[in-house]
Amino acid sequence: MPKTMRAALLDAAGDATVLRIGEAPTPDRVNAEFLVKVVAAGVNPLDASTRSGLGVFDAIHSFPAVLGHDFSGVVVESPFAAHPLRPGDEVFGMVMVPRFGGSYAEYVSVPSVSLVRKPATLSHIEAAAAPHAALTAWGMVVELAKAHEGQRVLVHAGTGAVGHFAIQFAAYFGAHVIATTPSTNHSWLRALGAAEVVDEAATGYDPTGLGDTVDVVIDPSPELDRATRALALIRPGGLLVLHVPAGVDPGLAEAAEAAGVRATGYTGAPDGSTLAVIARLLETGSVRVHVDRIFPLDEIAEAHRALEHEHTRGAIVLKVAEG
Repeated sequence: MPKTMRAALLDAAGDATVLRIGEAPTPDRVNAEFLVKVVAAGVNPLDASTRSGLGVFDAIHSFPAVLGHDFSGVVVESPFAAHPLRPGDEVFGMVMVPRFGGSYAEYVSVPSVSLVRKPATLSHIEAAAAPHAALTAWGMVVELAKAHEGQRVLVHAGTGAVGHFAIQFAAYFGAHVIATTPSTNHSWLRALGAAEVVDEAATGYDPTGLGDTVDVVIDPSPELDRATRALALIRPGGLLVLHVPAGVDPGLAEAAEAAGVRATGYTGAPDGSTLAVIARLLETGSVRVHVDRIFPLDEIAEAHRALEHEHTRGAIVLKVAEG
């Protein structure tokens, strides 16, 4: 193994221009970890938030740091010789950044509990787009909302990486899904399983704009004002689930309690057992992953700018190596 590798490096918090390509030490594999050659890496909002000084930035204790939670690649070293996943096998998963070096690099070291075999029907590019977004959506829709037949679920930001998975998971488990998005995306979200698609502005945050109240609101990219107004859309005893790792704003929690609505936050965790279930749904085509744009690793700054300033369908992915 080479002692160093190419990686996208972060020296300090800032806008997308603070990311640079350079050399970093190749990670060591220890204990129950895999060393994986990265073929593709997902670019998700948590990466951009951390780069800007928020997210998990405060947990970075040395620089330069390598970001990137999602990866798909090929096993180079396994924890032990008889492990079911062996050198040469294709895997995908999620890295616990910054406890481990991120996936914006040629190699990552990953705990065995955080990766699984890549679905054979997916390319590395497609697989790298899935872990964090799919695990987050699964937690919000399946674990917290317990999506089921007869339930009315409203998904905000339905075209995003988390949103397009949330729609599919809710529909898969039988819920009646209502998605909000600009009109240009209506047909696409219906194809993903949304029974109704509405312009967010058209609802006016008035239950009559949806025909009736809903049991659950899923908001993958929450804004405090939108989340507060969304309480009027939820029936008493219903649930508001926000993608907010730090927890629900105290003022929003108080307003939710006054409205008789439960409000909670959620963020995806690198759980290989859950990812294995999602992998089976992806492999059979029961759930699909959509990649909006692909950038080479050298264009990491452009990828972050696109994530933050462009309206994307699904995910943005870095191509790190051939494969």
